[in-house]
Parts: sequence; structure tokens; C-alpha cells
Amino acid sequence: METLADPLPENPVKLAANWLEDAVRASSQPNPNAMVLATVDTHGQPSARVVLCKQIDAASGSIFFYTNYESRKGRELADNPRAAIVFHWDHRHRQVRAEGRVERLSDAQNDRYFGSRPWQSRLGAWASRQSEPVESRQALVDAVGAAARRFRIAYGGPGTPEPASIGVDLPRPAHWGGYLLRIEAIELWVEGDFRIHDRARWTRGDDTGPGAGWSATRLQP
Repeated sequence: METLADPLPENPVKLAANWLEDAVRASSQPNPNAMVLATVDTHGQPSARVVLCKQIDAASGSIFFYTNYESRKGRELADNPRAAIVFHWDHRHRQVRAEGRVERLSDAQNDRYFGSRPWQSRLGAWASRQSEPVESRQALVDAVGAAARRFRIAYGGPGTPEPASIGVDLPRPAHWGGYLLRIEAIELWVEGDFRIHDRARWTRGDDTGPGAGWSATRLQP
């Protein structure tokens, strides 16, 4: 049975990153980098959704993800730039929770990642006004077609040729980009027999730079 090391690791984010890599290698679920992201609006109303983590950076102690800045989560993060995330890998019997401040990534970082996405996903970023009402599924499909016409792409569905091959560029829309969650507290959990799980929490103060130290505490399950 797996347990957390004793004494506890000095850098919990490095261990969390290793767990994510292990889950990806295991290929036991379709999206092992899926995490629940929780935000809070100006009225104190929480909301949560699943997003895809693109990186856990142990050096900076940060988690990276991308989305539509005009979505509900984007608006809530603009008003209250704090969030919490949860990874749960049931097949690996592990869980990660983290909390901290959220910052937008630079235009250069956003452009670089956006350019690496499948072109259909890039087109979708132009077509979808995420979290806004839509009258029907067909209206959304029509919006994709309208975005394709805007960029002079003869869009015919999934089999449409890569636009770059015919000299068409799909730039990043200004409303789409990434965030980093600068971790201030992180909890690692390993499933144990008879609910006697192994659990620990690490925190650090206002200094969340690369050299900032962590304070660790084991917790009862």
C-alpha cells in the first residue's frame, strides 16, 4: 500500500507533478489531466467545473490552464482572482487539492499555446461565446460555419483540410487565454485500507516565489 513519505517531502508540488505524469502514462482514463476548478463570484456564490490542466510547474509552484476570459469562470476570476482545484485519480488511489491566487498569462504564452491546438479547436474559440445562452444546437453549429467563412475556410466538418496547408492563419482571439494558479496551499491524499487514508497539507506565506519554503502538516483522514 502506498503512503506519503515520512518525513514529508519538502516540495509537494514536485510530487503532485509526478503524480500527474504517472496518471498520464497509465492511460487508465480519457483525460488524466482533468481537474475541478472552483471560483467564487462577488456575492460569495461558488461555482465549479472541470477544466484541463496543461502543466504543474514544480519550480514556480504553479498550475496552468486555459479558457475563455469572458466565460463565467473568467469573469469570476477577474473580480476575485483566487481559486481552488482538485485532481482525483481513482485508478491510482490519489488526490491533489490546491488553493491560491490566479494570474493571467502573457500574450506571448497564450499565442504560443493557442497555435499548438488543433485548428478545429481554434475555430471553436472564435465561434463560441462561452457561458452565454444559445437558442439551439444548430445555432451553435451555424456560428462555427460563420467563423469559418470569416477566415475563408471551406469548413465541411471534421474532415476539412488543415487551413494552414492552404495558407490560412487562425490567430488567437483576445478573449481566449491562460492562467496560472500560484499555489499557496496544497493537500496530497493517498487512499488507505478501511478509510485510514494518508493525508498531508503544505502551506506557504505571501512569498510564493521559486525559493519560498513550505510548512507541512499531516492530517487525520
